[in-house]
Amino acid sequence: MREYKLVVLGSGGVGKSALTVQFVQSMFIERYDPTIEDSYKKQIEIDNQICVLEILDTAGTEQFAAMKDLYMKNGQGFILMFSITEQSTIKELAELREQIIKVKGSDTVPMVLVGNKCDLEKDRMVTRKQGLALSQTWGHTAFYETSARHRIHVDEVFYDLVRQINRQSPTRRRSKKKKRCSIQ
Repeated sequence: MREYKLVVLGSGGVGKSALTVQFVQSMFIERYDPTIEDSYKKQIEIDNQICVLEILDTAGTEQFAAMKDLYMKNGQGFILMFSITEQSTIKELAELREQIIKVKGSDTVPMVLVGNKCDLEKDRMVTRKQGLALSQTWGHTAFYETSARHRIHVDEVFYDLVRQINRQSPTRRRSKKKKRCSIQ
């Protein structure tokens, strides 16, 4: 069974915890309670492979910025999240992405861009076109608009990230070699 370390990053209030809890526990958290750091585990099956996802839900505030380098060093895949109802939250992601690339020493890090709260269309401040454009400038990074409240594209985000990790570092099948006896 393969384990995956996924990290959810973004500004405070964009719905990182709501998305993570919806994925892991199939429930929506109604009230906002700022996170310092929460870790969740979930066993799933993706492409006929049993996987254990360890999901780190991070703080969206700057006071915990020192912890980010550690998250980035240990994470295998990253969900970079903004709220479609707040323009400033998408602008802050470029710096996070650059920090991940710097810490990982590679610009081909498994990553998904997520515009959350797509159920709040009437309050939209970030267009889908803006999200797609950002994903294109990041080298065709996967992009999803999600709703943690209505469970829209929640599973797809996590499954996509695991598949990216698998493409980058596929599991090697251990071949069982038969021991041969030599007769002399």
